[in-house]
Amino acid sequence: MRNYNSRQRILVTGGAGFLGSHLCDRLIEQGNEVLCVDNLFTGAKQNIEHLLSHPRFEFIRHDVTFPLFVEVDQIYNLACPASPVHYQHDPVQTTKTSVHGAINMLGLAKRVGAKIFQASTSEVYGDPVVHPQPEAYWGNVNPIGIRSCYDEGKRCAETLFFDYHRQHGLEIKVARIFNTYGPRMHQNDGRVVSNFIMQALRGEPITVFGEGKQTRSFCFVDDLIDGIVALMSTPKDFTGPMNLGNPHEMTMLELASHIVELTGSRSTIEFKPLPADDPTQRRPDTRLAEEMIGWNPSVHFRDGLSKTVDYFKRFV
Repeated sequence: MRNYNSRQRILVTGGAGFLGSHLCDRLIEQGNEVLCVDNLFTGAKQNIEHLLSHPRFEFIRHDVTFPLFVEVDQIYNLACPASPVHYQHDPVQTTKTSVHGAINMLGLAKRVGAKIFQASTSEVYGDPVVHPQPEAYWGNVNPIGIRSCYDEGKRCAETLFFDYHRQHGLEIKVARIFNTYGPRMHQNDGRVVSNFIMQALRGEPITVFGEGKQTRSFCFVDDLIDGIVALMSTPKDFTGPMNLGNPHEMTMLELASHIVELTGSRSTIEFKPLPADDPTQRRPDTRLAEEMIGWNPSVHFRDGLSKTVDYFKRFV
C-alpha cells in the first residue's frame, strides 16, 4: 500500500458508466484516491455501489458541461453516452458533453497541473476506407449525419486536447477505443452485444441489420482497462492517439451464432435495413499499442462473452 503522500488523487468523469466503473475499481485496487463524477444519464449507481463505502472513493453527481472545481493529480475523461440509442436521444447535449466537457476538464487540468486522459473512439474513423484503421488515418465521417453528434464531438475533443497540449504544455493521453463488452454494460444499450444477448436470453428474434456481413472487433473490458492504465503511464512526451481494441474481426452473423450457442437460445435471425452511416467494417491496427505499452488483448472472446451473458441473466 502506498503511503498517503505518494497516493494519487484521480478524477474519473463518467465513472459510474460501463467503462468508468471498471476503471474506478482498478484505480482503487492500485491504492489511489478516486473521485467519481457522473450525471447518471447512462451511468448507474449500481455500477459503483460496492465502492460507495470505500474510504478512498468519493462520488459526485455532476454534469461535465458545467465547470468542476476540485484538486486532483490525474483526470480520466470518459463522460459521454457511447451508444447510438443514447447519444441520438439528445444529440445537442451529446455534442456539448464531448466539447464543453473537454474544455472544462482541460481547463481543470491546466489549473491544477494534472495529467489528463481522453476516451476517444473508433467512431472518429467513420465508415473507413482504410482497413484496418491505423492512428494516422484521418477518417471518413459524415459531419451532418445522425451519428455526427458523437463522431464529430469526439473528433473536436481530440482537437481541443492537442491544442491545449501545444498551446499550454498540458500532459495529455488520447485513446481511440473500439467496441468493448463485458459486465455492467447497459442492458438497453442499443449496441450489438447487449442487443443480441438480451434477445437470445428472452428467446426473441435476433435483429441483424443489413445482411449481417458488416464487421466489428470486440475487446473484453478488463483488457481495455489494462490498456488505458498503461497508456496513462507512458512517458510525458507521448500523447497518442492510440488505438485500443481487439484486432480479431467478426461479422454480425458470426456474433449472433456465438451468442445463440452460448445461451442455448432458440432465437431466429430477423433482418432489418441498415441504419444511416453505419460503418461496414471496423478493426483496429494495434501495432502502436504493442510497441509503446506492450499491450495485446488476452481474454478469449468466448470467455469474455460467457461472463457478459452471466451478468445479463439478472435482467431477464
